[in-house]
Formats: sequence, C-alpha cells, structure tokens
Amino acid sequence: MIMAFKFIAILLLEITLALFGREGNVFAVKSIQSEDGDVIDCIDIFKQPALSHPALKNHKIQMRPSDNPVMENSLTTKTDQKFYKFVTTQIWQKNGNCPKGTVPIRRTQKKKDQLKKPSFFHRDNGLKSKKDIYLSQMNHSLAILHTEGYRYLGAKTDMVTWNPHVEADDEYSTSRVALMSGAYYDYQDIESGWAVNPRVYGDRQTRFFTYWTTDGSRETGCFDLACPGFVQTSHEIALGAAIYPISTQNGLPYSITVYIYKDLNTSNWWLQYGEKINIGYWPSEIFEGGLKYHAETVQWGGEVYSSKVGTHPHTKTQMGSGAFPIFIYANTGFMKRIRVLQNSMELKFPEYVDAYSEEYDCYRTQYMGDYVEEPEFHFGGPGRNPICP
Repeated sequence: MIMAFKFIAILLLEITLALFGREGNVFAVKSIQSEDGDVIDCIDIFKQPALSHPALKNHKIQMRPSDNPVMENSLTTKTDQKFYKFVTTQIWQKNGNCPKGTVPIRRTQKKKDQLKKPSFFHRDNGLKSKKDIYLSQMNHSLAILHTEGYRYLGAKTDMVTWNPHVEADDEYSTSRVALMSGAYYDYQDIESGWAVNPRVYGDRQTRFFTYWTTDGSRETGCFDLACPGFVQTSHEIALGAAIYPISTQNGLPYSITVYIYKDLNTSNWWLQYGEKINIGYWPSEIFEGGLKYHAETVQWGGEVYSSKVGTHPHTKTQMGSGAFPIFIYANTGFMKRIRVLQNSMELKFPEYVDAYSEEYDCYRTQYMGDYVEEPEFHFGGPGRNPICP
C-alpha cells in the first residue's frame, strides 16, 4: 500500500513538472521568448494552474469586476508630471503578445519552497500597539507607511521603480502595497509591487510581482502563479515578468500604479495594474475569515529579506535605489497618490498613517504630509554602511 502511494505521488509530480515546468507547458497555445531570457507561455484561461486549488474545484472564473473600480486621474498636478512617468510595459511584450482567451505565465523550474516567503517568527522588541502584529518579523526589515483602525476594501499607490542591489541569492528587496488581516503568527496577506528576488526569479532584474498567504507563509502562499490561488484573467500582463524602463539617479523617474480592491458582489480581491488592466483576482474561497471579508491594516513601502537583518555584519542588500531618502530629490523609494477604499467606497487618503522603520540606520523613511498638495512617502537605504555595520 505504501509503495502504491509513493508511485502515485511520483506520477503526480512528473505530470506537474511536465505541465508547468521543465520543458514547457502542454497547455500553451503560444510561447514567447523574451530578450531577457524568460519564456512566456500563453495558457488557455480555463487550464491555468490556479484552478487546481482544492477550494476552487467548482470555481467559475469571474472574467471582469462586477463594477468599474473607482478611478482617478493618473497625474494629479502639473508638478507630478515633472517627477514621474507611468509604466505599463514588460520586456517580453517586445517579442509578441498572448491572444485573448489565454493568460501569460512565466515559465519556471523552481521548487515550490523557493517560490514563497521564508517562514519567520516574531521578534519581541517591546512594541505593544495593534499594528505590531505585522512588524518586527525575524530576517525581515521594513520601511513602511502603515494604517489601521477601519475595514479596508482596497488600497492603491503609484510607486517609482528601481533596481536595488541584492547581495545574496537567497535575499530580496521589494516595494509593495499590502493588505493584511489576522495575528502575526497566522496572518493573511495579499500584496503586489516590484521586486528583485534572485531566489524566486533566478536573476536580479526588477520584476512585477504578487504574493499571498493565509497562514503567515507557514504552509500556504507563493509569489505570482507559482502555486494554485491567484486567478488570472488578463492576457496582457505576466506576473513575475521584468518591467521597463527602470528609474536611475541621473535619468527619468518611472513608476507603476498598483490597485488592490474587493469586489463586493463576489468578495474576490482584484489586482489592477497601470490604472486600466485588471490582471485577475485572489478568490474569496482561499480565505477563511479575515481577508474573506476585509483587511485590518494596509502597508505601503519597502521590505528587505535577509538572514543578516539585525545582525553584524548587516546585509548589503539595498532598499529603493539604495540611497537614504531626501524628499526634495525623490531619489529613492517613492510612493504617491496613497489611497484606501473603505465602506464609503470612496478612494481617499487614509485618515491616520504612521511611518515606521525597522532599522533606521540601514533603511529610512520620510513622510511628507504637510505643506504639500499630495502627501508623499519616501523610503530606502543601502543596508550595510558606516552607521549600519
């Protein structure tokens, strides 16, 4: 009997590798070779890996949101137009596109445990407020703007893109918006933004990413479409694909717009990119309590993962551009048009925000809320430096 179970397990593994890894995907209607080395498979939307999630056995794909989400003008002021441009382009799109009725999936051969965040435990540093259920996590360093106290049904921001140095292959640096609910040891999280993550992607390009978990990354969750969960509907954007152009200190600043919002008719959490492309959604069925109904907190900002966080010597992995923020120059991690969606269904700036830096000498924050037409959040840093040894 045991041998039979082993045989079945091996057979299922071989089928999975054949369908979603190794030499390609038998469900691919078309495959596109990107100039950066990626291969994008255009998969029939009804044969995407998300639908193999046990909770989605009888799931009917929601092709579009029930209602048009609340929209705003992309550029709010003339001043904004001087500081950043919007990016809705991915490198693979230079060599082709996926037909309607398919979804673009980046081919990967990574193992499942390489495609989710490493598990971590709480570091007790004496903080007592409610927000600390998501902060002070071992091996993670945050520089974020945080809000809580309401039922959040969505969050949005414009974020400038950079390509920070990541020291080791098992480290990463991200800029993201995250909605969370639950206790720190069992929290639920959906997030999206850009990342440099060699452990997941095999290189150090800046890539558009998503992540989700229902239990603090202990057993569930993964980046992008690496495990069943996120249902994609768009044929235009590939999760995990490299984005371009990237901001440089002496060049033009570029940014992406990310908006995560709840469909009140289906309770699915939709992800919108660039103010016009609804990429897909996290189905309500994969959550129990918490995010099934609403988020308790929202975060905007940067996250660095390294086993050297909080140790000496500290990691050299950078956040943002790798520079400490100087707001008048917008020289590093930068977010603007920070919005939340609450019961009023009106996109608005949060009533209460708190800037928080886990390691101020390594990664800093600057929040500009007064005397400016639109509040700004700046964050970033070099990691190891003379004051962060």
